[in-house]
Amino acid sequence: MNISSVEEHRLEAPQQVSCMVVTVSDTRTMETDTGGRLLVDLLETNGYQVVRYVIVKDDYDGIRQLVSEAAERDDIEAVLLTGGTGISPRDTTYEAVSSLLDKELPGFGEIFRYLSFAEDIGSAAILSRAVAGTVGRTAVFSMPGSRGAVRLAMERIIIPELRHVMREIYK
Repeated sequence: MNISSVEEHRLEAPQQVSCMVVTVSDTRTMETDTGGRLLVDLLETNGYQVVRYVIVKDDYDGIRQLVSEAAERDDIEAVLLTGGTGISPRDTTYEAVSSLLDKELPGFGEIFRYLSFAEDIGSAAILSRAVAGTVGRTAVFSMPGSRGAVRLAMERIIIPELRHVMREIYK
C-alpha cells in the first residue's frame, strides 16, 4: 500500500496534544463566552486535552505576556486564541501574536479567509486577521471570536492538522 507523505506524517503524529484556550475580550465572562466554550468542547470532543482556559482583556502587552508564559510551560503544547482579530482600534490580538512568532503559518489565515469567503461571509472575510505559527515548540492559532469562526477554523483546519503540526515541531 502506498501512502502519501502527509498521511505518513499524520500516522507519526502524537495522539495527545495539551492545549490552552484563550478568549480575548473586554466584555465576555466565563458565563457569556460561548466562543471559548465551543473551542474547549471541540478540542475535548476530538481527543485533545485542555489544560487551561482563560479570558484576557484585549490588551497587547497582556496577550503577549500570556502567550509567552504559555510557550515556556512544559504542559502546554498549543495555544488557541479566539477574539480580537478584527481591525477596530481595540483589536490587538494579531499584533501581539504576530510579534511573538518564530515561524508563521500563513496558510492558516489564507485558508481561513478563503473558507469564510466561500461558505459564510463573502468579501467581509478580508476583515479577518486570523494568524498562526510557532513560538518555540508551541503551536499558536489565533482566530476570530464568533462561534461560526471558531467552528470553521476548528473543524476545517485546526482539528485535522494540529497533531501533524506538533509532529513537525517535535521532529
